[in-house]
Amino acid sequence: MLETSARLLRLLSLFQARRDWTGGELAERLGVTTRTVRNDVERLRELGYPVEARPGVAGGYRLGSGATLPPLLLDDDEAVAVALGLRIAAAGAVAGIEETSLSALAKLQRILPARLRHRVESFGSHALAVPTHAPTVDPETLTTLALACRDHLMLHFDYEAHSGATSRRTTEPYRLIHRRQHWYLFAWDPSRADWRTFRADRIHPHTPPGPRFTPRPTPPDAEITTRVDTGVAQAPWRYKARVIVHAPATYVRTRIPTPITVEELPNGHSAFEPGSDNPERLALYLGMLEADFEVTDAPELAAAVERIIARYQRAIGNST
Repeated sequence: MLETSARLLRLLSLFQARRDWTGGELAERLGVTTRTVRNDVERLRELGYPVEARPGVAGGYRLGSGATLPPLLLDDDEAVAVALGLRIAAAGAVAGIEETSLSALAKLQRILPARLRHRVESFGSHALAVPTHAPTVDPETLTTLALACRDHLMLHFDYEAHSGATSRRTTEPYRLIHRRQHWYLFAWDPSRADWRTFRADRIHPHTPPGPRFTPRPTPPDAEITTRVDTGVAQAPWRYKARVIVHAPATYVRTRIPTPITVEELPNGHSAFEPGSDNPERLALYLGMLEADFEVTDAPELAAAVERIIARYQRAIGNST
């Protein structure tokens, strides 16, 4: 049987690993009686840990939120993961928390054992953060979205579309996804009776969220990711074109970073409809297909291709 101090640490670790426990489950894990569990819970409360009790046959215990922040128990891998996450956050992944992340990281590194401190410092000294031009997201917005997903609370927000138009939306939020330098909310839209994906940096939530909804079956995580990628690929870009590629559809799909519909054509050709807010960027992207292609019904894209050709010809000058 564990000594009292070691048992309290083990009990606290169990509370932090899972939200709800019955007294019997805790007693079995600790190798003690349910009476000892009750006594240990009281000891944790005296130390400032807000352990909540639920009465009844199906009752039990959970670690609630308190007025002060109690010590947090982390194993080696968890501590390293938190430290690395703080380093990434300090690089500007989320707007407005860079300084706070550095402060928290400094506190954590001071108490890390030497064996873990070396692992974290090696990452910091050899990893290069590449600046991103992706829009940053207010951390309060991300927190609001995450809590609404966790607690199954209806989310009301104003949403700014790609065109700049704003609409008011009411959704059942389920997942936050970080893909290609953007945060996305995956939610059920009751007004459209379908799943929808929203860019988090375009969401302006109304607080507080609510009321609670009954969660519906969600697609598998892999399917959610595919839906997000497909939605990004089919975004209402300012410039779109139909492009015929002199290569099979299977080849074109391997050259495109996001899922997109590619039509199979005769003679080993294929066609798809890419888009971009910048026709010159789209032209450069098509050049990376490493296959001949034809632009149809897109004068802006055709002009961009001509400008790039002229620029490349000037670049080689008289060297040919």
